[in-house]
Amino acid sequence: MPVYEWVGKTLSGDTVKGTLEASDERIVRIKLRRQKIIPVQIKPKGSGLLARLSTPKKVKAKEVVVFTRQLAAMLEAGLPLVQALDSLANQQKNPYFKEIIFKIKQNVEEGTPFAEALKQYPKIFDRFYYHMVSAGEASGNLDATLKRLALYMEKSLALKGKVKKAMIYPAIVLTVTTIVLAIIMVFVVPTFEKMFGEMGQALPLPTQMVIEMSRLTKKYFPFFLVGTVIFVFLLKRYYRTEKGRLQIDALLLKLPLFGNLLRKVAVARFSRTLSTLISSGVSIIDALTIAAKTAGNVVVERAIYQVRQGVKEGQSIADPLAKSGIFPYMVIQMVSVGESTGVLEKMLDKIADFFEEEVDMTVDALSQMIEPVMIVFLGGVIGGIIVALYLPIFKLGSVVG
Repeated sequence: MPVYEWVGKTLSGDTVKGTLEASDERIVRIKLRRQKIIPVQIKPKGSGLLARLSTPKKVKAKEVVVFTRQLAAMLEAGLPLVQALDSLANQQKNPYFKEIIFKIKQNVEEGTPFAEALKQYPKIFDRFYYHMVSAGEASGNLDATLKRLALYMEKSLALKGKVKKAMIYPAIVLTVTTIVLAIIMVFVVPTFEKMFGEMGQALPLPTQMVIEMSRLTKKYFPFFLVGTVIFVFLLKRYYRTEKGRLQIDALLLKLPLFGNLLRKVAVARFSRTLSTLISSGVSIIDALTIAAKTAGNVVVERAIYQVRQGVKEGQSIADPLAKSGIFPYMVIQMVSVGESTGVLEKMLDKIADFFEEEVDMTVDALSQMIEPVMIVFLGGVIGGIIVALYLPIFKLGSVVG
């Protein structure tokens, strides 16, 4: 439980100070008034500049998942919401998240709906989370809604992990290759160049090319580093614009190998989000709006907005989905069957399960294919440089022989 430092005045006018352990500042004030002390200043212990700098102002997605899962279990066991929040706040290790949960608990105690209390912290509890909790409160099934929400978040995190797994290996290999090549070109090749200069013999063409590349690298490497940093910075700035994000996201979907993976991820995320929202009682229009925001790709987001517009005009979901050109035929067929039979959320769950499995298989296939390609590439480049550097030595050996 947090510890607060306080300064106050007694009824006789004397200044007193001390520390109290309490769940929030309001409880400290109550305790002081019971002791007939008028509070003048109350602050959390260690709330100076150094403490604020050392306190992380970030809540990880995994922490929110654990919080949601535990809150659902407590509510299902019959614990009141305020008591459950108090218990979760006290056992929270992240001091920033602990502070947030205490504030949410205080708001709920004062009569604010739980969903509205969460809405004040959009960086931690996003729009999807808010709408789910709001629907759960309205239906009186908050514990079941939180369980469904926790399951959705776990699957979403697992999906992100799979995409990172597919991207991280080639990124590491390319980084290592760049560093190794830079070391060879800047430090190793000049040593050989000096040695070859003392031989007084004409060098083979491959060796001349490697030496020339080394000279260019030494001369322009600082500019290359600066240029790379500037390029990345400008690319991020451009991606923040509407036009830039649209063009880059469209390009990503067209990339060989990775484009297909990203499309499958987008379909799985859309299906899972829409299914979870509909089964929790959120209206189809609101569900499509939230699903669009969580798509992660502007091209897919715009396609979902077109679907929402079509639904507003009285069309089924399947028709505008087919016109978008983003979603596979199988998805359109299953959505159409789900709409006609009244089990749309179940069909969307099956679509999400299928495409999550597809993502798994695609990631495994990419890993198996990329690994030998990258090894051959790395071995070929470095091996070619080494052979080019040793050609003059072989030539000299044959002449001496």
